[in-house]
Amino acid sequence: MAEHAEPSRERGTVFRDLVVTVLLVVAAVATSWSSYQAARWHGEQAEAASRTSAIRFEAAREQGLAEAQNEIDVATFIAWVDADRTGEPELAAFYEARFRPEFQPAFEAWKATDPFTDRAAPPTPFAMPEYDVAASAKADQLDREADASAAEVREDIQRAGNYVLTVVLYAVALFFAGMSTKIGNRRLQTVMIVAGYVVLVGAIAWVATFPVSIAV
Repeated sequence: MAEHAEPSRERGTVFRDLVVTVLLVVAAVATSWSSYQAARWHGEQAEAASRTSAIRFEAAREQGLAEAQNEIDVATFIAWVDADRTGEPELAAFYEARFRPEFQPAFEAWKATDPFTDRAAPPTPFAMPEYDVAASAKADQLDREADASAAEVREDIQRAGNYVLTVVLYAVALFFAGMSTKIGNRRLQTVMIVAGYVVLVGAIAWVATFPVSIAV
């Protein structure tokens, strides 16, 4: 009877060793993969952050250009009003000929409202819907692009953090696997091995839902 029990016990030991080995190998490979992906997503985050900074710089440049052009429009319009109201048509025509092309449509639309006699008319050409500074619109567009890029930065940080968390879970699985080899009680060994596999399978299933970044 003892002779039959000994081979059975030996087979059980071999089987447990095989199960623990598989757990250790898979957890080690998964740890390497998650570590690689965490590093990749940190790289993606750095690139996105650099791109966001460049877009915001360009947006600030366009906004500065828009403000400068607006100041030019205001200055030439005030000069035109002063010349027109003081009875200097030649000087007024001089300023009018130097209006920026973007300001001209708004000015013409404003003059058509008869602003000097109609109190309901818009106070200045700048209140007209025709007044549109392209640089300002470009700055707004770039601001939206920068916001989208900043959101991508946050997503990349979260993805890298998720992969780091799975590394911790794999470490827990490795801990259970290692402890199972140190315990003489077979039932407790089984509990440790099962716990290790539960953590490992759960972590792998979670990682399967993550986006993947591959270096090209």
